Amino acid sequence: MAIAWSKKSASMEVLSLSPPMSPPVILSQDDLKKIAAYKAVEFVESGMVLGLGTGSTAKHAVDRIGELLRQGKLTNIVGIPTSKQTQEQALSLGIPLSDLDSHPAIDLAIDGADEVDPHLNLVKGRGGSLLREKMVEGACKKFVCIVDESKLVKHLGGSGLALPVEIVPFCWKFIANKLQNLFQRAGCVAKLRNDREGKPFVTDNGNYIVDLYLKKELGDLQIASDAILRIAVVVEHGMFLDMATTVIVAGELGITIKNK
Repeated sequence: MAIAWSKKSASMEVLSLSPPMSPPVILSQDDLKKIAAYKAVEFVESGMVLGLGTGSTAKHAVDRIGELLRQGKLTNIVGIPTSKQTQEQALSLGIPLSDLDSHPAIDLAIDGADEVDPHLNLVKGRGGSLLREKMVEGACKKFVCIVDESKLVKHLGGSGLALPVEIVPFCWKFIANKLQNLFQRAGCVAKLRNDREGKPFVTDNGNYIVDLYLKKELGDLQIASDAILRIAVVVEHGMFLDMATTVIVAGELGITIKNK
């Protein structure tokens, strides 16, 4: 059974995962991610230029697009990947790829998020692909974000996990200290991200990432964004403000679709 809220009363739709009177289904977090991803792919139409996201949730969407192409249910699709990882996945699935130079206007992007606040602002980039994600998703007509309910927060940074900032490697300690001092009132702790070998994590663009851990709200997010970007060697940050047009949230009780 599906329960739909009219657009006049609220821009939200709730879809049940189980038919009436059926026993509850126990779903894993990955199951929920897959459900959200498959729902998002329903927005895809033949002939579209698609932004292909990166991460464990977006991976399911890319897999599904590849499956529909093989079945002939989708045709004439062009994908713009947001990372080398997604590029390799898409090529393995036979999804034709291009780039922003050839396709500066993208019809639809599908990607996950690390946090979603009540205003559909996002934190992204804990997988390290925030710059290319922001470039692609900033060029799309519609950006569908897919998450499981664990990613919902009252405010950005509210999970206590990283808010990433991509920087050039030069004098990274100086920049990390500058970022930490910038948000001292929010109890910010800035740490250089390392890889599994304990060496600095390097993005697809050859940059480092400084992760910001916050104890309190940042306040005005646009002011915070501008302050970060004014630091000379900052390339980009992981706050995606007012970019998602639709957020699909999969939870144990069903799917919630939130629209701007």
